[in-house]
Amino acid sequence: MTDDKSARIESLRREAADCRACPLWRNATQTVFGEGPPAADIVFVGEQPGDREDRVGRPFVGPAGLMLDRALAEAGVDRNRAYVTNAVKHFKFEPRGKFRLHKRPNAGEIDVCRRWLMSEIDVLKPRLIVALGATAAQSLFGRPVAIGKHRGETLVLENGLRVFVTVHPSSLLRLPDEADKQAAYALFVQDLRAAGELGAEGARAGATAALARARGGLL
Repeated sequence: MTDDKSARIESLRREAADCRACPLWRNATQTVFGEGPPAADIVFVGEQPGDREDRVGRPFVGPAGLMLDRALAEAGVDRNRAYVTNAVKHFKFEPRGKFRLHKRPNAGEIDVCRRWLMSEIDVLKPRLIVALGATAAQSLFGRPVAIGKHRGETLVLENGLRVFVTVHPSSLLRLPDEADKQAAYALFVQDLRAAGELGAEGARAGATAALARARGGLL
């Protein structure tokens, strides 16, 4: 089963590498697809690759990724056992001198790229999806989702999968006041800890159900 998921994810990765469905591919270095174990209980969905991710070709390896890693470690969630991806697979930016400044994807770009995210989700079928920010939530649900209203809540997709809503780690990096940043970080860790517990509960429930089916087959 895991080998089948790995093969299907790899097939999607190769197909997405040639995606030309929106103009973002023209200036981006490459498509940045998701990564992680195909049997992951939790999938973290961000907005889009940043400058570092675009150059390296891996999700969440830049400043926001380092923030996420630190927060996950404090929350007791093993990133190596999670799958991480983005709603949009190409880096959208505007040049500013020698720098490339992040520019938020618009609704059309999110909608066009949604096929890749939902294809990943369909293959992985995780116990829990964590929407990191508004773009991730909009892509997952196909409509805008108010993060301030639903943060910390678990919503349900049409396919029955659960989505835990929180902020994107990059939002913490933009806070100018250090005290505000520390408070926001503590709340983010709290969210990730809650998500980790929900994912673990889902895994235990799945294992119990599988054991019950196996025992039923022996009767």
